[in-house]
Amino acid sequence: MRRMTSSSLKPFAWLSIGAALATIALKGLAWMMTGSVGLLSDALESLVNLAGGAMALAMLSIAERPEDEGHAFGHGKAEYFSSGFEGLLILFAALAIAFAAIERLLYPKPLEQLGLGLVVSTLASLINLVVGSVLLRAGKRHRSITLEADAHHLLTDVWTSVGVIVGLTAVALTGWLWLDPTLALLVATNIVWTGWRLLQRSAVGLMDGSLPPEEHALVLAILERYRALGIEFHAVRTRESGTRRFISLHVLVPGSWTISRGHQLVEELEREVRQTLSHASVFTHLEPLEDPVSQEDIALDR
Repeated sequence: MRRMTSSSLKPFAWLSIGAALATIALKGLAWMMTGSVGLLSDALESLVNLAGGAMALAMLSIAERPEDEGHAFGHGKAEYFSSGFEGLLILFAALAIAFAAIERLLYPKPLEQLGLGLVVSTLASLINLVVGSVLLRAGKRHRSITLEADAHHLLTDVWTSVGVIVGLTAVALTGWLWLDPTLALLVATNIVWTGWRLLQRSAVGLMDGSLPPEEHALVLAILERYRALGIEFHAVRTRESGTRRFISLHVLVPGSWTISRGHQLVEELEREVRQTLSHASVFTHLEPLEDPVSQEDIALDR
């Protein structure tokens, strides 16, 4: 399978930046027309989208660099810095929204031109919905946590905007001004949860977390087929680095085998794993099945 390079993902980052600029303009206009702190919170989150899109572009540019002497396993982990950075920005935006909402709760102000403001906000939400869906599909297809993080944030922004629109409609119908800042506080809470999840996932990637259980199970299923031939395995380890997968294991074969036969076996095994899991690098260590030492070198530090 041909490997998709990170450079082909940069147009998606530019798409995210363009969507952020458009929604900032639209939501800022809606806030100025209505004076709604809920719409202000929406506009502030779009600023986070812009910063996240710019960071994504920078980190994808680094991640696409080929392996070199100082980075023999590539630069894929740069993507985790992007998602972590966006998570922090989301938390800061949540604090700003909360402060603005509390002030408005203490000092209520009437809202103006709600109808036109809601139309403008709805248009901005549709832009985020379309772009977020495109980024999510691209992120899953190319295994890019950067694009997935950007997509989930945009789609969260859509639901946030829906909540704001519903709240403002309720204000227009009831005249209860406290609904607007109360909804903004709920928006801030939702944003905190999104930011925390992004930070958590980034930390797992930077800490060399294993492949997801379903992908690890695919590797084990391949190995089980070889066990039926009398081959044994141990010290199976997996990790992710951006779009890349890394799998290492010890392969135990009869000691009477020739080096050539053992080499042919591990080449076949590595090829089958790579065909099953794209963007995978497989490392094997060949050992004689009968040698007791083969059972003693399973630890990572041996």
